[in-house]
Amino acid sequence: MEVTHLAKQVELAGGAAPLHILQDVSFKVGAGESIAIVGASGSGKSTLLGLLAGLDRPSSGSVLIRGTDIFLLDEDQRAALRGETIGFVFQSFQLLPALNALENVMLPLELAGAPAAQATAHEWLERVGLSDRLNHYPKHLSGGEQQRVALARAFAPAPALLLADEPTGNLDAATGKAIIDLLFALNVERGTTLVLVTHDEALASRCDRQFRMSGGRLREEVPDSRPA
Repeated sequence: MEVTHLAKQVELAGGAAPLHILQDVSFKVGAGESIAIVGASGSGKSTLLGLLAGLDRPSSGSVLIRGTDIFLLDEDQRAALRGETIGFVFQSFQLLPALNALENVMLPLELAGAPAAQATAHEWLERVGLSDRLNHYPKHLSGGEQQRVALARAFAPAPALLLADEPTGNLDAATGKAIIDLLFALNVERGTTLVLVTHDEALASRCDRQFRMSGGRLREEVPDSRPA
């Protein structure tokens, strides 16, 4: 993935100066590489993640995924690209409450027309230790179990790029560590490119590279410049 001069601004009423949420963000991430984006709340991290996924449009700049500028595609084409190449893991899990664990993992596979969606979903739920929770609905699962379902759902379609937004934010420390250990283990095994948004400096340090977002600007950190 290659991001070039990405910017996002919002026009304000009353003739006020525009609000600059992102300013001239550029970076590259290689296949199989993991990067962390850290920064305070309101610094633009989640806005950047939404742009990387093509869920929002920038004021200027480009995001290339597999050599394609996603902002030259229409909405249907971007949705198709997301389904083929991007997996998501969210802080709030984003499981569909009317579907059980197996059905939640099957859904992106079925939308992509993947063969043997049920068998693949079953295999991934086994991989994350939930073979005995296949028919449980989200309300009957703990936070850690819901995030395991979310990981299975993200990895099942074999995405080239995984976007994770504060994936341990709603979990206790012990459960969060188990989820992150699983996330990195699966990521290494599958060779997926990982972009992780977090406020957790220790978690960020597990990625290959670290970036800091401040005031809408992104800079890469070198080891001796990171906060102690």
